[in-house]
Amino acid sequence: MRVLLVEDEQPLAGYIALGLRRQGLAVDLAHDGRVALDKCAVTPYDVVVLDRDLPGVHGDAVCRELARQGAARVLMLTASDAVEDRVTGLTLGADDYLGKPFAFTELVARVLALARRSAPARPPVLRAADVALDPARRTVERAGRMLHLAPKEFGVLEQLLAADGDVVSAETLLDKVWDEHADPFTNAVRITVGTLRRKLGEPPLIETVTGAGYRIGPCPSG
Repeated sequence: MRVLLVEDEQPLAGYIALGLRRQGLAVDLAHDGRVALDKCAVTPYDVVVLDRDLPGVHGDAVCRELARQGAARVLMLTASDAVEDRVTGLTLGADDYLGKPFAFTELVARVLALARRSAPARPPVLRAADVALDPARRTVERAGRMLHLAPKEFGVLEQLLAADGDVVSAETLLDKVWDEHADPFTNAVRITVGTLRRKLGEPPLIETVTGAGYRIGPCPSG
């Protein structure tokens, strides 16, 4: 899942971004409204976490423009949690609204909920053969055995399972699971798929489609 965090208080932005990345999300940062709009013009974000009081272009104007484009769900953050401010934010086109200070667990829950709304409908638990991945609980099991995956491994597996057998390119995985600092020529996707395969064990679940990407293939019957 790709998230843009727009927050001008850089220490707070760093703290929030670190926490979201530990949840397995790919997070880009912008510290003013103009940069946020520029980033949204080139990257298809699932969710934009948007501080309302921004320099450059005010958060209200950013929210209005993102709502007009309809490209991403917007969670607006503000120092005020008054009813009239919440109503204003929602009227501008925000999909959700969270006042500061907030509990980080609530922020994560709201971001994940918005991402589910922005994506095509899919079951709450993703399954293929004997593998089950629960995005909300961040758990993966194979044949009843709990697997301990690193955040990137979890993200790659989630994207492959959500594709329901379709091929997912390395470029798509890099875009959805990594962030803007990822080198497009890196071997990160290939290496992560390799470690994921080892953790999933036998029989093999992930197929490489030469020149195209990866997909979840049928497990051979034993």
